[in-house]
Amino acid sequence: MRVFVTGAAGFLGSHLADAFIARNDEVVGCDNMIGGDLQNLPEGIEFETADCNDLSAMKRLTKGVDLIYHAAAIATEGLSVFSPALIATHVYTNTATVLAAAATNKVKRFVHCSSMARYGNGPVPYVEDQPLEPTDPYGIAKYASELLVRNVCDTYDIEYTIAVPHNIIGPKQKYDDPYRNVASIMINRMLQGKQPVIYGDGGQKRCFSFVKDCVNPLIKMGTLPNVVGEAINIGPDEEYISILELAEIIAELLDFKLDPIMVPDRPREVRYATCSADKARRLLGYRTTVTLREGLLSIIEWISSHGTKPFEYHLPIEIDSPLVPATWTSRLI
Repeated sequence: MRVFVTGAAGFLGSHLADAFIARNDEVVGCDNMIGGDLQNLPEGIEFETADCNDLSAMKRLTKGVDLIYHAAAIATEGLSVFSPALIATHVYTNTATVLAAAATNKVKRFVHCSSMARYGNGPVPYVEDQPLEPTDPYGIAKYASELLVRNVCDTYDIEYTIAVPHNIIGPKQKYDDPYRNVASIMINRMLQGKQPVIYGDGGQKRCFSFVKDCVNPLIKMGTLPNVVGEAINIGPDEEYISILELAEIIAELLDFKLDPIMVPDRPREVRYATCSADKARRLLGYRTTVTLREGLLSIIEWISSHGTKPFEYHLPIEIDSPLVPATWTSRLI
């Protein structure tokens, strides 16, 4: 089988490429390198540095492909409130471009990696068929992308599935990005002897999913016949914790004296977000194999072995407003 992975030098995309190469499948990948790292790429991948918005490149790279995983996105939910055009371009428009290439080349199946941002402030635990109420431009772009996937794939007879991952953590995650990946941000700071930054009171609650536990069900979403047309939450519904509790666990693992820096809330941040994994268990045989502590230890080992980094403010803030967190405008992280 020939598989195309967008965002292949990024976090989730590189792990997907690893897994398919281990299965002896042919893997083609692209990344625009906004958030990717060439060191993440597995041996054996056919890789090209290309943006998913480049239609000619997408048509060329998807020629002869059986299966597409669209994992490329600028997944900065908090930043999206202040940079909606950036997010629209690299979440919605890039999906449209990859879909156009898929339809042109008659790709058999398209697996779209969405986000639980689709649910917004809906009741938790989120279930796949509840009303979708995204609260920020990132969630809106992800939901709009899902609608586009369904529309284009139905029109051109492409099988599709929509994966809805939780907050994924693990090795290869970009840890010098101040806009996303809260666990990696905290670990990078604490390893430098710096206190973590917490927005609001730290009572926002999340579940965190180890990347290995996401890749296995994602592969099944691209290969099993019983999942076509389905949207499926991928991630644990155990260990639902607050951001402050997350900081406490990391501090304990690092033997770090915690005294977090508390800053004002970010606008439109969802307070409670966790998904039911019942559908994934039923259709994909999903189960959690890595605990939160084990996952955090793997990140600690990864960052320690690769060295801590200063944070890179690599994305533009499009809206000049006093609502923009000072942590970003003054580069305090």
